[in-house]
Amino acid sequence: MHAHADAQGRPLGFDLTSGEVSDYSGADALIDLPVVTPCRLLADKGYDSDRIRENLLVRGILPIIPPRSNRTEDIPCNFRCSRDRNRIERMFNKLKQFRRIPTRYDKTRKSVLAFLNLAAVKLWRSSFVNRT
Repeated sequence: MHAHADAQGRPLGFDLTSGEVSDYSGADALIDLPVVTPCRLLADKGYDSDRIRENLLVRGILPIIPPRSNRTEDIPCNFRCSRDRNRIERMFNKLKQFRRIPTRYDKTRKSVLAFLNLAAVKLWRSSFVNRT
């Protein structure tokens, strides 16, 4: 599961790939989601590739991706901005609180995406509730 989230860690869109597929294949689908184009992309080491970095820079998106340990050339990374990725990890944790998602009860792609969208609505709901 790949997710596109805003700066507060709220989900904006999802893309599903099979479990054996690397993160490289899900990056293009996330960037092509019909939401506002971000100014920077926070991702983990699984998305570290030259092709993804070039694709992001062509689109005007600054990649904030820590380099993998087996890289031959040194790639600068803003580790201060990379700490904001914690919000994204917390979003995944909140999504996994819905028991259906981590246990994978739904077998079809359509039903998994539908339930992910329902869980996203529940996460977004707290942003619109009056907390006075």
